[in-house]
Amino acid sequence: MAKTNVKSTARIRRKRHIRKKVFGSVERPRLSVFRSANHIYAQVIDDVNHKTLASASSIEKAFEGYGGNIDGASKVGKMIAEKAKEQGVTQIVFDRNGYLFHGRVKALADAARAAGLQF
Repeated sequence: MAKTNVKSTARIRRKRHIRKKVFGSVERPRLSVFRSANHIYAQVIDDVNHKTLASASSIEKAFEGYGGNIDGASKVGKMIAEKAKEQGVTQIVFDRNGYLFHGRVKALADAARAAGLQF
């Protein structure tokens, strides 16, 4: 019998619980965050039309630095806010994707708020 990763299973359970309530509309799309050990990714998603309006990550060519720390997450938060504002998005719903609102996830959210996104 195969063992399952308890941490990832718990995160997926939390993610499902959060996604029951968090829904991105045309007026307020959803800012979804995914973090891995070395990188962090963010997407602005319109759930009504099933479209990704903007995306930013620490693996893009425009990104300089390391995405596995708070500084990298702050840079990605600033990048996603700028790209979202280019698309005309100023208000969003934040989807932490089952991660605790702490560390890199919080740094990304704070940088996006500082760059002009409201949530």
